Amino acid sequence: MMRLGLSSGLRRTTFACGAAVSAAGLVYWTFSSVGIRVNASPSLPIGLYRIDPGPQARLVEFCPAEPYGALANLRRYRDAGRCPDGGTPLLKPVVARAGDEVVVTANGVRVNGALLPNSAPRTRDSAGRPLTPWPSGTYRVDAGNLWVVSSYEARSFDSRYFGPIRESQVLDRLRPLLVRR
Repeated sequence: MMRLGLSSGLRRTTFACGAAVSAAGLVYWTFSSVGIRVNASPSLPIGLYRIDPGPQARLVEFCPAEPYGALANLRRYRDAGRCPDGGTPLLKPVVARAGDEVVVTANGVRVNGALLPNSAPRTRDSAGRPLTPWPSGTYRVDAGNLWVVSSYEARSFDSRYFGPIRESQVLDRLRPLLVRR
């Protein structure tokens, strides 16, 4: 009898977890179908973001190029999602566009002379695994490229580690809709 109780309790817990995941998936799909993205990552304020088709939008959603996408999946920096590599797109602030000067150093990333807060690259991730920062140096952003760096989270996986992204990688441009600051 006791065994049935444990088994029954486990079934209820499993069902509840499955129902919660299904409900979360339905909410995500519903929001996505009307141009709203949900961000739960500390790389930006947590909340809802709306698609903004303007080319000067300050936030982008993109699929990281290889080998960085595979690394992010392997280390579980990303959940399963709609990118070709099976991971979720990254949502990051655009900090530099064509013509801007980006200086990468161990102390952080400067854009047109201004040091971005929380932008010092790390040599280890939060689990202690090695990270390879983008090579230090001065870069002029070429046409068709963007630099994406989060000043909200010092541990963000962004251009500090994979350099500039191609504008063709951008899935959507976004703006905050309802976020927690």
